[in-house]
Amino acid sequence: MQDSSVQDSPLRHLALQGASNFRDLGGYQTIDGRTTRWRQIFRSNHLGQLTAADIETVRALGVKSAFDFRGVEERMAGVCVVNEIAVHSLPIEPTVVAALRAELARGALTAPVALELMRESYRNYVRHNTHSFRALFGHLLEDRAPLVIHCTAGKDRTGFASALILHALGVADDVVAEDYLLTNRHYKRDATAATDLPEDVRNAIGTVEASYLAAAFEAVSSDYGDLETYLRDGLKLGTSEQTALKARYLQS
Repeated sequence: MQDSSVQDSPLRHLALQGASNFRDLGGYQTIDGRTTRWRQIFRSNHLGQLTAADIETVRALGVKSAFDFRGVEERMAGVCVVNEIAVHSLPIEPTVVAALRAELARGALTAPVALELMRESYRNYVRHNTHSFRALFGHLLEDRAPLVIHCTAGKDRTGFASALILHALGVADDVVAEDYLLTNRHYKRDATAATDLPEDVRNAIGTVEASYLAAAFEAVSSDYGDLETYLRDGLKLGTSEQTALKARYLQS
C-alpha cells in the first residue's frame, strides 16, 4: 500500500480558499516501480470561486488546461476565473439530486435509497458517459499539462476519471481507492445545497464511499469483461496509447 506520508503530504492537497478539493495526482507508485509525476495532473472541485490568492497559486502551478465534466447549468453557475486556462467541456449532466427529489415526492426517500442512487449514477458513467472519459484521455495524450480535471464538487465524475487515469498509469487498486477517498478529508460541502433533503441523504451525496467507485468498476466488468478491455475498447487506449500515456505522466 502507498505510504500514508505521501497521501498526507502538503504537496498533494493545495488548501485553496475557493476550491477545497484541489489535489495533485503525482507521487503515487505504480506496480512496475515508477511514480506518477508531480504537478502535471490535478483534480478539483470547480474553479468559479477562487480568490485572488488562489488564482496566483494556480498560475504559479502553470495550469494551462481544465477538463470540466459539469452539465450546462452547472457551468453557467461557476465559470473558471483563471483567464489563462483553456477550458474543455466534457459534459456529464447531474442526475442524482433530481432522482432523490422524485423519491422524496413519492415518500420513499431514505438513506439506503440515496446510497443506491449514488451507486447507479456511477454505473451510468460507464453505461452512458464513456464518451466523455474517452475524450479526456484523448486530451491527456496531447500537450496540455499541467492540467486540472474537475466537476462541481470534484468527487464523483472527477473521482471516477481520476481512478481511470491512475489505473491506466499502473497504480495499484488500493492506492487508487485511497486517492478517491481523500475527498472525505478535504472537500468542504456547500451547506446551502439541497436543504430540502434529509440530513442523512445529504451526507450520502456529499461524501464518497468505496461502494460508489466499486459500482462503476462492476459496470465495467459487466459491460466489457474487465478493465483492460474497457481501456482498450471503451476509452480507445490501445497498447501504444497506454505506453505514450505512461511516458508522459510517469517518472522512473
